[in-house]
Amino acid sequence: MKLSSSVFALLCLILEIVSIALFLRGFFPVPVKSSFSAKSKVTDIPAEPQTGNNAVNSSRAPALLFKRVVIVLIDALREDFVFSSDGRRFMPYTRHVVEKGSSHSFIAKARPPTVTMPRIKALTTGSIPGFIDVVMNLNSPVLLEDNLIWQAKSAGKRIIFYGDDTWVRLFPKHFMEQDGTTSFFVSDYTEVDNNVTRHLDSTLKRDDWDILILHYLGLDHIGHISGPHSSLIGPKLMEMDDIIKKIHASLISKESEGTLPNLLVVCGDHGMSETGSHGGSSEQEINTALVLISPAFRRKVGLERPAVVEQVDLAPTLALGLGLPISQNSVGRLIPAVFEELSMREQLRMLQINGHQLSQLLQDSNPVFHKDGYEQFRVAEKAHGSWMKLYVDGNKSEVLSNMGKKVRKQYLDALKAMSSALSKQMGKYDLYSMIIAMTFILQVLFLLLLAMPEALSRDAVVDVPLASSLLSLPFYLLCLFGSALHVLVCTSAGGPCYLCSLPWVLVFSVILLSSAFTCALVGMAARRLPTSNKTPTKSSGWALSELDALLLTGTVFHTLSLGSSSFIEEEHQTWYFLLNTLCLAVFQDVCRRYFREQRQRGEEEDEGPLLPSASDAGLSFSPAMELGVSAGSEKWLALGTPLLTLTCCRLLRALNQTGVQWAHLPDFGHWLNSGDHKVFLSVLAAVSLLLILVLVQRHCSLVSKIALALGLLGVYSYRAAVGNVLFPWPHSSRQVSKSFDVEAGV
Repeated sequence: MKLSSSVFALLCLILEIVSIALFLRGFFPVPVKSSFSAKSKVTDIPAEPQTGNNAVNSSRAPALLFKRVVIVLIDALREDFVFSSDGRRFMPYTRHVVEKGSSHSFIAKARPPTVTMPRIKALTTGSIPGFIDVVMNLNSPVLLEDNLIWQAKSAGKRIIFYGDDTWVRLFPKHFMEQDGTTSFFVSDYTEVDNNVTRHLDSTLKRDDWDILILHYLGLDHIGHISGPHSSLIGPKLMEMDDIIKKIHASLISKESEGTLPNLLVVCGDHGMSETGSHGGSSEQEINTALVLISPAFRRKVGLERPAVVEQVDLAPTLALGLGLPISQNSVGRLIPAVFEELSMREQLRMLQINGHQLSQLLQDSNPVFHKDGYEQFRVAEKAHGSWMKLYVDGNKSEVLSNMGKKVRKQYLDALKAMSSALSKQMGKYDLYSMIIAMTFILQVLFLLLLAMPEALSRDAVVDVPLASSLLSLPFYLLCLFGSALHVLVCTSAGGPCYLCSLPWVLVFSVILLSSAFTCALVGMAARRLPTSNKTPTKSSGWALSELDALLLTGTVFHTLSLGSSSFIEEEHQTWYFLLNTLCLAVFQDVCRRYFREQRQRGEEEDEGPLLPSASDAGLSFSPAMELGVSAGSEKWLALGTPLLTLTCCRLLRALNQTGVQWAHLPDFGHWLNSGDHKVFLSVLAAVSLLLILVLVQRHCSLVSKIALALGLLGVYSYRAAVGNVLFPWPHSSRQVSKSFDVEAGV
């Protein structure tokens, strides 16, 4: 089948786009969501399990446990900032409350991506946002999913918010009063928090609110500027400790006899890596501090090791503590310590509500839900009904207490199993779809490789032997093998499989197309095999297409190998790879042209210089003339340029270990930035700037030369002013402003 080059390119592009879309569909896990479109309502809460004729009329809504809730969200609050020796030194009041006050402390594990917006969604919805949620929310910032803020507003709760304006974009018209601060200016770690604290005194004196949310960004900004071990971290933690002390003292003063207690929640949305960044899945990035402070809790008698919970567990805990329904898509489970002071009946009731919500979500999202804690929950609910029968009958014996503890344990085990199953579903990849997509991508790449000489020829026609492939025996064998493999995968796959959910006719069409492509590729490759010892004379187009295909194939493989979370922090590795591949490809092409020219001298006309000349392009610039080399030396210059570029690239990579995975390794940049080698760094910087001036000024006017010289001098002077390099002339020793220090940290 003969196709014009334009039609052939269009078909390849369409197939490549569809393959990439299929790969992304398998790579990004499908979010766990309920099939019900409406949000949770009080009427959706199950009735308390009862048996017999003596059943009492119980309310469906959970009992209200806290009158007011204050949430202090400190961006990038790592768990060791509170629970390690640094916490004792910089946050003394918080540590005192954690060790001896009425509080519960936890290490809350956040799931990647550890960036602010998905973490806010996790804290308010109880679901686990994925990387696809970040992309999908770029154009639709409003959070339409069932969440704690919407439930509280619908229940008549009055909510006030101050802090990161991400909340304002996610929850518009939800707050009675709000003041958002932008997180764009990373170098600002003072005013961004002062804009939140300035509202605190007046708000704490008021009685017209039920929920107060404060989101502080300063600690995160310091981490981005100078890392978690900066001298600025300590003062910022002290500032946060004073704010926690002020809020706690105000809540205690508002307590009165016979009223419900208040709750203070201190938490972080994500952690901070050793380089000060976040977004990945290292322990420092996912482990955050979570402290719950309330008179409703038992007072501590000594230091206890913080328990580990999931960050999504906070959403159902706060919902039931405020007497609200749990969000439909929440995969979190109750934190048992928060409700341990309640009666056994109230504890079992809370666990039953949480279990019912998780079981409904599990049924909607998992076809084998009965294996993942669902049956355990049904058994626990049945035992709960038996316990309620004894309780209603007035049984006060020890049997009732022991049975209640057993039912509570059954509930907790079932909640753990269901929550774990739902959370794992977010981390499962559709490998079958990814493999099929990669197969098509490789087939298209090899097809381009084999068809490029024909596409670039004078006729611009590509002959793809699809018709002959459909009549070959290998085609039918491949179709049979592909169909058997598809049936085997779909009948044994335990995880999500997008292709298995498609109609059989569509899947069989994909198998036919893949088999035909494979046979066509074999046929095209057979046509390219040499049939004689004669060497082609005009193969530069073929060489170029081969190198292009090599570059494109390597790019796809390298980009996919980085993964989604790593690609955010390690994107520069792709450009390193592309530069090395390009240099090798150019070197191979230059060598091929050079040796072919030597062999065919006298038989063919010379193909011209390897480097562009002025006469060829109609320009006044030629690399050979510019560098002052002869025509004979131009060939060696062309051969040496890619190797020299590779050497320089390797030196640049060794200069600075960037990203997250290798940032801790020593490199030439650390050696230069040390105080003992500042003289060498200063000389190197001065020589580099002078070299730029010498190379560029020859093609500039006098005014441009003066401007360039002054600009380069300003660059060196700025770096000298912030202390990176030395001044070659005497200067004043006055202090540099804080803004310069911040810029130097960046």
